[in-house]
Amino acid sequence: MTDQNKALQRWRLILGDASEEKLAEYAQGDGLLDGEAKILDEALAAIYDGTGGTGLEADASSGPRSAGRGPSSPKVAKWLADIRSFFPSDIVSVIQADAIERKGLTQLLFEPETLAQVKPDIRMVATLMALRGKIPEKTKDTARQLVKAVVEEISKKLEHDIRQAVTGALNRRKHSPLPSLSGMDWKKTIRANLKHYDTETKRLIPERFYFFDRARRSKEWTVILDIDQSGSMADSVIYASVVGSIFASLPALDTRVVVFDTEVVDLTEQCADDPVDMLFGIQLGGGTDINKSVAYCEQFITEPKKTLFILISDLYEGGNRSALIRRMGEMRAAGVQALCLLALSDGGVPSYDEQVAKSLAQLGIPCFGCTPDLLPELIEGALQGRNLQELAARAGKDAKK
Repeated sequence: MTDQNKALQRWRLILGDASEEKLAEYAQGDGLLDGEAKILDEALAAIYDGTGGTGLEADASSGPRSAGRGPSSPKVAKWLADIRSFFPSDIVSVIQADAIERKGLTQLLFEPETLAQVKPDIRMVATLMALRGKIPEKTKDTARQLVKAVVEEISKKLEHDIRQAVTGALNRRKHSPLPSLSGMDWKKTIRANLKHYDTETKRLIPERFYFFDRARRSKEWTVILDIDQSGSMADSVIYASVVGSIFASLPALDTRVVVFDTEVVDLTEQCADDPVDMLFGIQLGGGTDINKSVAYCEQFITEPKKTLFILISDLYEGGNRSALIRRMGEMRAAGVQALCLLALSDGGVPSYDEQVAKSLAQLGIPCFGCTPDLLPELIEGALQGRNLQELAARAGKDAKK
């Protein structure tokens, strides 16, 4: 294929079937699309062309009762296989989400055989959570396995760093004579032995090593996660649920996990037992009463200076805004380490109430978006009593002040 035809083929795939006649005028040879390109075009047309290249949208429109019957299920299965063969996994996730949103392809969710082929990702988990009441009984086990796979993947990425951050922060005060490489206080050891630096060999030769004391009392800190379960917070809810389960597994922390819309639900037990059960217990969408939720959480603050309160919300308050700001101010004045994550996700900061964020920031409560990989450093700094405004600035995602 000539370079000109390759360029025309790319444009044809981008613009869709409507561009075929015009672009063909400039093609050299037999046509714009070869064998593989035709397969790719059909897969894309199924979602992004008005024609619906493979007829998938017709199958989806019949609703969940008839989804997957007759020839439709093989077509969806073939379509999934095609997009996987042509696109990397992150693009596959986007196309899957578009398939549900644009074409109503509920077959991806309502048939076990088809759902089993879906790539597990956070966007698909958010969709399952939003439709949890509509998932047929025969599909629930498959849906649960998909959610479990995503939860385990997130846990694998975050658990080690969060555990290390918490244990490191709570073990900074005492030192132990018992040697342990994992418990080495490198900063203190280097600082105390700088005078023994050998300029000739350019090596530090320590005379004494310092180690953190791993013994600590149980439930040394209270950590409260107060999570907005409105639909726009879907990714944040998923990440926060996994983070909550990690916190709950640490004996040094007394962890509370609360979700809210216009009602408040305490999911502490479910989170500690199984974050997958917790996620299926969350109902995305609905109104928002942040003040009501913060008021509920206040009962768990028995030792303010040993409490970390994390509000995960876009701050669009449907309840009493002035009461919310007053409560948060009183909490901070009492010594609670309080912060608001406008998002806990891999994406950017979403739309949020800038006025409420500004009011909280003026009280010393930073409001910012945070990616999951930055959370361990944030937690460690908070437990060490460091300035949360500075930590927020270092994250590089402060809300506008």
